[in-house]
Amino acid sequence: MTEPQKTELESSIKQKHIAEEHQLIGQVPKLLVSLSLLVIGICYFFLPPTLRVGPEWSLLVIEIILLIPMWQYWVTGRAIPHRIARPLSLTAMGVVTLALIIEMVALITKISTFSNGFILLRSATLLWISNVLVFAVWYWNIDGGGPRKRHENNHQASDFLFPQQVNGASWETHFFDYLFVAFTGATAFSPTDTAPLSRRAKILMMLEGLISFMIVAVLISRVANIF
Repeated sequence: MTEPQKTELESSIKQKHIAEEHQLIGQVPKLLVSLSLLVIGICYFFLPPTLRVGPEWSLLVIEIILLIPMWQYWVTGRAIPHRIARPLSLTAMGVVTLALIIEMVALITKISTFSNGFILLRSATLLWISNVLVFAVWYWNIDGGGPRKRHENNHQASDFLFPQQVNGASWETHFFDYLFVAFTGATAFSPTDTAPLSRRAKILMMLEGLISFMIVAVLISRVANIF
């Protein structure tokens, strides 16, 4: 093989690799996932000071800082390496999960300070929405090893078994499918049409249902006393 042919072959392989990276990584985070994370930050912004740690804008700013490197694909068309995108995504998830835990602990320990039923109702609603969105993104992030691995493996059922996969069929999931799973888990306190297969999926669904139940129980008990 001549030197020009070798150079052309290497260039072709490099272009193919870049195209694959754009296809697999450029989609992460997708628009709906990014919006969901930002909505969690907005919910944190509108919580009363008794349920927050730090300024109301702190969570939103942290999310934006972590998401900007991944958003660059939409502006420049250049995908960041998966070894960078994955840790950034998981770090963002860790931050919003920690914020949710802090909010829940504050709600339980400071419930007696709420003298206005409407403020309590608003706070509980914001926490419930955050709970659904946090776990929807977690489900999207862990199922089958993450969105990239699901794409590579053509998404055979791994952590969650959707109705479309019951007969072993290959089916591509989207974020909305995980959002639906999180929504039904938070309202029914149990799985509905989608079954958790792995232990980590079962643990996450148990935690989501428990948090949702605690929000509803605390809300009902306190509102009954106020009114």
